[in-house]
Amino acid sequence: MTIRESFAALIACAALVPAAGQAAEDVLYLDVGDPERRDRQAPVMLDAITDTRTGEFITTAELVERLQDTSILFLGEEHTNIEFHRVQANVIRALHEGGRQVLIALEMFPYTQQKDLDRWTRGQYEEADFLETADWYRYWGYHWDYYADIFRYARDNRLRMFGVNAPRDVIKEVRTKGFDGLSKNDLEHIPTTVDTGDPEHKRVYLAYFDDGDMLHTQLPPEQLDGMVRAQATWDAVMGWNSLQALRRHGGPNAIVVVLIGAGHAVYGTGSQRQIEPRFDGGIAALVPVPIANADGEPIESVQASYADFVWGVPAIDFTVYPSLGISLAGRLGRAPNNIIQVDEDSPAAAAGLQVGDQLLSLDGETIDGPIALRRSMGERRWGESVEVELRRDNETRKIPVVLRRNPPVVEAAAQ
Repeated sequence: MTIRESFAALIACAALVPAAGQAAEDVLYLDVGDPERRDRQAPVMLDAITDTRTGEFITTAELVERLQDTSILFLGEEHTNIEFHRVQANVIRALHEGGRQVLIALEMFPYTQQKDLDRWTRGQYEEADFLETADWYRYWGYHWDYYADIFRYARDNRLRMFGVNAPRDVIKEVRTKGFDGLSKNDLEHIPTTVDTGDPEHKRVYLAYFDDGDMLHTQLPPEQLDGMVRAQATWDAVMGWNSLQALRRHGGPNAIVVVLIGAGHAVYGTGSQRQIEPRFDGGIAALVPVPIANADGEPIESVQASYADFVWGVPAIDFTVYPSLGISLAGRLGRAPNNIIQVDEDSPAAAAGLQVGDQLLSLDGETIDGPIALRRSMGERRWGESVEVELRRDNETRKIPVVLRRNPPVVEAAAQ
């Protein structure tokens, strides 16, 4: 998985990605952002934190000291990279143990679900009850165990957590209708001002996609503008709600740590840009960086304007928790459980699942759309097998799928 996952929900709404014919840039090396840092690079080292303003390698204790005047810290993530989440947990722990009042803001939940987060941090939920009642797999969908240590630490230390996302349908309406087409109810969910015209923001957004994307297609300018407008609104909502958490619940030494997709945090063009005109306090971003790319080539530096701090993490080839490797239609079609994408080299591809199949059940458990699929897969581990029931060509079939990472594609039993 790549940082591109930061935009997964927005892509799901559109089933499209930015326009073909535009050469993809490497998002780690864009000459955008802070003018004092955009023309140079900062080193990356495994298990080291780099202060990109100075190029120094620092410890977590030194990081806490350098964040003394920071009130909002955007802490970027790749959603299915466990190393990113370990960094997030380490930073939260270091700040808390360093005496800061830590408030945790979450892209994972819309702000409308606050009551469930409050009950969690007060210790009023068992984990299973929280996942069910708070509807984790509806609002987020990534495996709970990627985030479990952070949530447990917050609960055990009574660190307040805040949902800062918008209801998903609001962002979709912004993309398709623009601000003038929003209902009064939709407008209540977004800040009064959203900056949608920054060319650097658009350039960073486009850098996350390339011609090899399986959902890639040509977008006319008006549709691309809708995607960028929706992304900017998403940035603004999460930045604004993080700022409100600080103003309403933060004391003199409070810091809001915003757990957010890296694409919303890098180069200061995302959520940070949206709230800077409204806040005179310190804002910073820390984003982990794997020490090698997808081709195994070492990453020894990044553009210094990429983030205020970068943390070198191991390059991992596989997700820790399993996925079938399919995408379902959800709200894009009349049948939410229709398969619209099968990832190359995935367990589903090896077993012969195809685009157009209608997924009916996993091990007898009814699958009626993406949420049910995520919930079912949340209990599974690599090496297990699952019986997939599907409908193809008006015929119901049962196919065993072994959950192996990058298995070889063999003659499919489904054909």
